[in-house]
Amino acid sequence: MLNLVESRAARDRAAVAELLKAVSPAALGREAPGHVVGVTGPPGAGKSSLLSELCRAWRADGRSVAVLAVDPSSKRSGGSLLGDRARISFDPDDRALFIRSTAAGDRLGGLAPATRAAAQALAAAFDVVVIETVGVGQSETEVGEVADTVAVIVQPGSGDVLQFLKAGIMEIPDVLVVTKADLGDIAMRARRDINAALRSAGSRDTKVVAVSSVSPVSGIDDLVGALDEHRATLDVETRRRDARRAGALADFVVEHGERGLRAVGGRRTATKLLADADPAADEPTLVATLESHL
Repeated sequence: MLNLVESRAARDRAAVAELLKAVSPAALGREAPGHVVGVTGPPGAGKSSLLSELCRAWRADGRSVAVLAVDPSSKRSGGSLLGDRARISFDPDDRALFIRSTAAGDRLGGLAPATRAAAQALAAAFDVVVIETVGVGQSETEVGEVADTVAVIVQPGSGDVLQFLKAGIMEIPDVLVVTKADLGDIAMRARRDINAALRSAGSRDTKVVAVSSVSPVSGIDDLVGALDEHRATLDVETRRRDARRAGALADFVVEHGERGLRAVGGRRTATKLLADADPAADEPTLVATLESHL
């Protein structure tokens, strides 16, 4: 299935569309039950180490887990190391834990071209679907349009209150995670700075959790609880409907460019056309809706 959605060949488009239609709310009668969790943050913040512990905790709880790890691609060669899969500790005999590395290619935003479609399909089969983005900076926030719950990883010593306020990525987290809590005072100072930045930004409800992914491991159960709590209070139907519409608009622009967007009346008109469409429609159907107005 993942080989199919990652294919860029024109001959596979119909099959991909058929697959996404089969896992859409219109076909399932509800949203796919899996919890889609986005994990993002700067390089070196400890995302892979944290995911090793999160996967261990989810599996101990009896939940099946799929991880989509997006790795950066070289601008020079076009290749990608696909190393995230190797950095996440897992039992290769565990059939309820699946890890897939994909290359971002030339796409900005922290995700690979097929990540949206892959996450939608996997959410019908796994209890938890994790999207680990490319190590990102201040503006790569695409994961916020794909995941049900977004955890932004912050490492101690990465800035002060003003730096956190500047970061566009600070606008998307549902849970903020301070890694390397074993560093002590510097980690606690980072947590205080984040809380101050959240208060200044009016995001007082965003949970901040301090964790350590190295021995002695700490905070993982608190993080799992914070992620579950967010999902329990989330309007999943609305969030995923908005995600499908955002994905359809992005795919339309990739395929037809800004000229195509102008041909349908501009971004505002395109957004209205999508808002008037069936809320349970899959992305290819929504893209076809826009293309019918070209």
